[in-house]
This record gives sequence, structure tokens and C-alpha cells, in this order.
Amino acid sequence: MTGMPIDIAVALDAVVAAVSDDEPRVLVRSPGEHLPADALPAGTFDPDADATLDAGLRRWVTEQAQLDLGHLEQLYTFGDRGRDGRRRVLSVAYLAFVRESTPRAPRVRWHPWYRYFPWEDWRDGRPAIVEDAIFPAVEAWVAAATDPQARHDRQRRTRRAIGTRRAPWNEELVLERYELFWEIGLVAESRAPGPMLLGERMAFDHRRILATALGRVRGALRYRPLVFELLAPDFTLPELQQTVEALAGRRLHAPNFRRLVEDAGLVEPTGAARQTAGRPAKLLRYRPDAIAERPDAGIGFR
Repeated sequence: MTGMPIDIAVALDAVVAAVSDDEPRVLVRSPGEHLPADALPAGTFDPDADATLDAGLRRWVTEQAQLDLGHLEQLYTFGDRGRDGRRRVLSVAYLAFVRESTPRAPRVRWHPWYRYFPWEDWRDGRPAIVEDAIFPAVEAWVAAATDPQARHDRQRRTRRAIGTRRAPWNEELVLERYELFWEIGLVAESRAPGPMLLGERMAFDHRRILATALGRVRGALRYRPLVFELLAPDFTLPELQQTVEALAGRRLHAPNFRRLVEDAGLVEPTGAARQTAGRPAKLLRYRPDAIAERPDAGIGFR
């Protein structure tokens, strides 16, 4: 069986994350020509110019954002039909952590992560959008299933994704929640969006890519010391805790957090202190040897 050849492009997308002022941020390109909404730094892989996928991504980020990336890790490959209305696109997404600096390129901005996922920030308790909008919409979607088995399946799916009114959800299931809201029509990127839309939209399926990244980060906090890539070389224990809380989207008990960090052997004192409004705070630094001593050297908070 023969047919017309399919035009497939290989795209490279970058989730470049930072934390500043206790707020997780992502680097985006502002709307403009060919961009209907905020978009991640991205470009097409050039097999002639780019020796590797990593090299191609670094080239695009440098061109679009005037930013040199350090460590990169491959996040996921996205290839669903219809993710770009112009042609079939296979996208390889990467995740990078940097310390925030002022963008040097036009139409490139740092935007808060929770601008796109306002339901994911529980640091001040359950967000009002969950109680006032998400629970009623999800309950209506479950009730709309006419088949008993379909209703049961919807109930099981929603319990896993958003918990219940009495219990918080699993903070790592960011992608599952976004995909549920996409199916119900609660986000602008939905195939059939409804009148109530949650969070700010992104171009193409970039909000899905960003949801994948946030879920990956939250899971990895427990077994990898990635949080230290977002901090200055010297930091205080409260600064470390606030950075973890910003990414996890919830508050942590300070004495328990101190004990977890000490037990993990992830940090050591520098011998210096920083003056604060109260008593001076001891400065700490990350111990790279912690990885050799324990491969799962993350902050296993509960």
C-alpha cells in the first residue's frame, strides 16, 4: 500500500526552570507572529547543522533567549496527531534548571509556573479555584455519564487525579490533572473548550509539556538533589526549604525538614552566616559527595 509521503518535523522544546522570590518560573516566548499564546523556547532539529539533539536545543535557546544552558535532561517525546495544525510534529522536550537572570532577548519573559496551573499551588491551603470551579465541574462530568460503568471509570479517574473534598491530591500527578481538565473542556487548549477556562493557555501543546515537567520535578525532589541547581552556592536552610516548597506547591514542617536535610547529608556549613531581620542565619552549601554516598540523595519529604 502506497500513499503520499508524510511531512514529519522533529522539534526541540525547552522547559527552562528557575525559582526566584519563592516563585517557580519558566522561560517563555511572548505571543507574536506564528505564536497565538505564550510558548516554550523551541525550534526544528537540523540534521545537517546539529550534531546531537542536545546541541540543537542549545542552539535554539541561545538564538531565541540569549541564554546558555548548563545541565539538560530529556523529559519526554510528544507526537500526538494535531499538536501543531500546520504539519505532523514529533517533539523532543528537555528540562533545564538555571538561576534566573534578566532576559536579554525581545519577547522572552520569565513567567510564574502557577500562572498556567493555578490549581497546583497549595502553599496557602487548598486554592479557591479547586473548591469553587474544579470540584463542581468534575462532579458534573462524572454525573453526565449515562452508562454505569463509564460513570464508575470517571469516578475512579477523578479520585486519583484530584482526590476528594476531604483529602488533598497527589502533587506529582500534574499531567493527569491537566489531561483530565483537557478532556472535560476546562482549559483553552481543549478540543472543545467550555465557557469556564482555568489557567492561562499556551501555544500548541506546550502547557501539556510544562505539566509533564512539573510532575517530573516534584517526583524527582524525593530522590535527586536537583533543587541545589536552583540555589546560589551558599544558602540558608530557610531558603532551601522555601525553594522546595515553591516546587512542591505545599508547605513543609520546618523542624521535620531540618531533620530530613541533616539525615540525608546533603549539605554542610560554610562557617559563615548571613544577617537577617532576626538572628544571623548559618550559610550552607551542597555536598556533591552525597550522591556517591547515597544514589537516591533527594529530600524525601512527606
